[in-house]
Amino acid sequence: MMVTWCKRHPIQFMALYLVFYLSFFTLLERSIVPTVILHCALDDMIPFVKYAIIPYYLWFVWIVCTLFWLLWFAPKKEFWRLCLPLFAGMTLSLMFCAVIPNGVALRPASIEGNDIFTVLVRGLWSADTSTNVCPSIHVFNSLTLDLAFQRTTLLSKRKYHFVRWSARLLDVSIVLSTMLLKQHSVIDVVCGIVLALVIDRAATAVSAALARHPEVLTPHAKQPHAMLERE
Repeated sequence: MMVTWCKRHPIQFMALYLVFYLSFFTLLERSIVPTVILHCALDDMIPFVKYAIIPYYLWFVWIVCTLFWLLWFAPKKEFWRLCLPLFAGMTLSLMFCAVIPNGVALRPASIEGNDIFTVLVRGLWSADTSTNVCPSIHVFNSLTLDLAFQRTTLLSKRKYHFVRWSARLLDVSIVLSTMLLKQHSVIDVVCGIVLALVIDRAATAVSAALARHPEVLTPHAKQPHAMLERE
């Protein structure tokens, strides 16, 4: 049964999803031509800040570290409570971009200098096009990770509150970096936030339903009892 395999092999499950996600994302990057260019007045009020590349790139490490931290140290249900909504939202984001190809045209024509921050920004822009931006996966993931940090029992004690707030500070800085680097419109950010909140609410409802009916995930658990009754 697929559910049993995933529960027994969480790392392999994450690896398979990574392959799926990168394949899907690459396909969109190479084949999709945006039909909707997103822009709002607030975008023009936000300055370009090259130093925002630091939290933007930290996002990649942040996701991996958080998933493995929960997998190794937290109750398994907390790992899956983050992993499944996270992957579901990323998949829905890509599907939305496939159905409604979108992009932004906010990047400066050029940036001067050869310092490390400028070089990193140029590297980002050359590797990541300004398409498939809404809803922002950076923003969706950051908020979903933040909710996991606020929820985990690993940080429930008062002495760990600074860790939770540090995590929130990083998540907020990642969200801001998407706009300060002109990678995303405010519209993308708002859609990413809404998606995260909606999926989190749905995940909470599903978790509550499974807690009331655990046999859904272990449908064969009652079979031995049924056989005894028949005998």
